[in-house]
Amino acid sequence: MHPVEAILVLLVAAAALAFAATRMGVPYALLLVVGGLGLGFVPGLPTVTLEPEYVFVLFLPPLLYYAAMQTSWRDFRANIRPILTLAFGLTLFTTFAVAAIVHWLIPEFTWSIAIVLGAIVSPPDAVAATAVAQRLGVPKRIITILEGESLINDAAALVVYRIAVATVVSASLVEPGYVALRFLWAPVGGVAIGLLVGMAVSWLRPKVHDASVEIALSLLTPYIAYLPAEHLGSSSVLAVVTAGLYVARRIPQIVTPSARLRAYAVWDAVVFILNCLVFILIGLQLPDILAHLRGEMSIRLLIAYGALVSVATVVVRIAWVFTATIAARWIPWVRRNEPMPPIGQVFVVAWTGMRGIVSLAAALALAENFPHRELILFLTFCVILTTLLAQGLTLPWIIRRLHVHEDGDQDREEEVMARYLSALAAIERLDALTAPHPTATPTAEPVNPAAVARVRAEYEHRIGYYSARLANPSAVEDEAAEHACCTVEDAQREAIAAERRMLLRLRDDGVIGDEILRRVQHALDLEESQLDA
Repeated sequence: MHPVEAILVLLVAAAALAFAATRMGVPYALLLVVGGLGLGFVPGLPTVTLEPEYVFVLFLPPLLYYAAMQTSWRDFRANIRPILTLAFGLTLFTTFAVAAIVHWLIPEFTWSIAIVLGAIVSPPDAVAATAVAQRLGVPKRIITILEGESLINDAAALVVYRIAVATVVSASLVEPGYVALRFLWAPVGGVAIGLLVGMAVSWLRPKVHDASVEIALSLLTPYIAYLPAEHLGSSSVLAVVTAGLYVARRIPQIVTPSARLRAYAVWDAVVFILNCLVFILIGLQLPDILAHLRGEMSIRLLIAYGALVSVATVVVRIAWVFTATIAARWIPWVRRNEPMPPIGQVFVVAWTGMRGIVSLAAALALAENFPHRELILFLTFCVILTTLLAQGLTLPWIIRRLHVHEDGDQDREEEVMARYLSALAAIERLDALTAPHPTATPTAEPVNPAAVARVRAEYEHRIGYYSARLANPSAVEDEAAEHACCTVEDAQREAIAAERRMLLRLRDDGVIGDEILRRVQHALDLEESQLDA
């Protein structure tokens, strides 16, 4: 079968499995892995090998970029301490804890080889965390912490991975100065490159007036950030995430409503297709991995090794999360600013550590002559399968038993406030349009009061509805009109523009988060797009 035909067949199978997952009420990532696993053992089907360079270059940048674009910077910054504790502290702890267990369990694994495996399985996957956690109705803070961790934990894991691989290949210890330099340059260089790319893209996109070209530039942005960072030896993951966070903050000002609507639709489709391919390809790798291991050791011993390493990976995370959560409350400023969360929420964070495509790609990237490469691949696959299926399938039951509920009240309150204040801004803008202007020139286009009044009546209705849901509404001010409005469409555009300015002000002042801004902004984009129809 031609590679293109194989990809098309996989896409059809992935779409069917994703549809079945929605009907069954389970996260589609889990069913895709199981489906891929089943397809891999079907006789007569061609072997589909997952090339690591395709994962790192083709799949990873857009998936990380989209996840960063959907992350609220306000919430990310508010939870930066637990995110960094998990992304760097837990990742390094898992690396060396798993390495110690594997070194004891499998004497043939030297410390360097064991650390390579520990670094491979240490980072929970951004794709897996997003695909599973968001669909289970867990509190927003938990999702923010899990997504934030999975966005940046590869920076630590991949640095340790590359240093350990270099140690194995060179058969000598790497200089401590080189290790320190790599750990310093990886985050600093990645963030710097990501900021430069984000600033450059934010400067260029408003100058592109073709929506198709603008969307193409949006799809290329993660690669523009990833490739230079990769070639310069810094963290390409942090470069992509930083660029995504920066551009996301600038999107309301640099992208037109019509292009924004089209871009979101394109991105949703691209990310869904990539996610489907990623998870079904994970499942397809097991037969090929087992074929390489055949004859080296018994299946029973392989399963025992895989089960022990997988359990160790899960237990290490649980131990770290609970220990770090309790120990952090010994620090006065943490105890004062972050009350001890409910034990149920702590356990959900500890249990949600699904591994995914990054771990498998890192294992596949090992050279063919790397010592015990096939066994490392098998153990990595066992950890991925265990965490995705065992944790992913039991997570809904655990959430119900621990009574961990979604805290949607804050989001609803922020959304009502955003809609109320933006509607007030629209009313003030409409009033400014019809107010007399002493400096107006005789040649200025006259305002049509009837058109303005028609739009104003609609906003008054909205204000009445939202004010009934707010205890203490606040008045807002806006600048005076600078140009005339003579049609209903003009009045509506002016009012919508005022709403957008108020939304940005609320977002920049920290009153609402980026997620609420995007939600209200999407409604305004749809509203304005109807004027262009």
